[in-house]
Amino acid sequence: MLIEPIELLLTKQAIMNNLKQKITIPNILSFYRLLSFPFVLYFAFSKQENIFVVLLVINLITDALDGIIARTFKMETEFGAKLDAYADIGMYISAIIGIILFKSKELAPHYISVSIFVSVFILPKIISVYKFGRFPSLHLYSSKIGGYMQGLFFIVLFVFGFNTLFYYVMIIWGILSFLEQSFVLLISSELKSNMKGVYWIVKTTKDN
Repeated sequence: MLIEPIELLLTKQAIMNNLKQKITIPNILSFYRLLSFPFVLYFAFSKQENIFVVLLVINLITDALDGIIARTFKMETEFGAKLDAYADIGMYISAIIGIILFKSKELAPHYISVSIFVSVFILPKIISVYKFGRFPSLHLYSSKIGGYMQGLFFIVLFVFGFNTLFYYVMIIWGILSFLEQSFVLLISSELKSNMKGVYWIVKTTKDN
């Protein structure tokens, strides 16, 4: 008779431990970005540029913070990486739509490079869904640096205006980063989170 209550208690304890692992500051920040996605889109399509920019800048800041906090306090988890990846996709979509709606004149002369950037951004997502059945959460070093550069470019674009040199540095780095993601997905037999990059994957393979 005592076995069932003990098993029930252990099950409840396991559930509580699982929830504690998931309810962390980095995950809360990622979850906020995910929830804010439709609101950011609303202000973009309703042409309320100032509110759109403020909300997206807050998202960019929380994106940087959740990664720093997770790495500093050893809070990196598979669940957190996936949540962050989905939040990042929403943030990228919001930023691209906002730039098209509000800054299309500045970017019009650079249509080809923007098209390449967007296409290569989509490519690893297509590969991952086709090969593994879900979106990737690789978090390569090049992706993290690229994310900071893209976020800074967005802020500079809306606050100070278009900077051609910074634009091309950012766009080239982003394209190379997305291509590295695609290559990592193609050579990987399973989908893992928080992978460093091609060099480390090859090095680990040789060591094994």
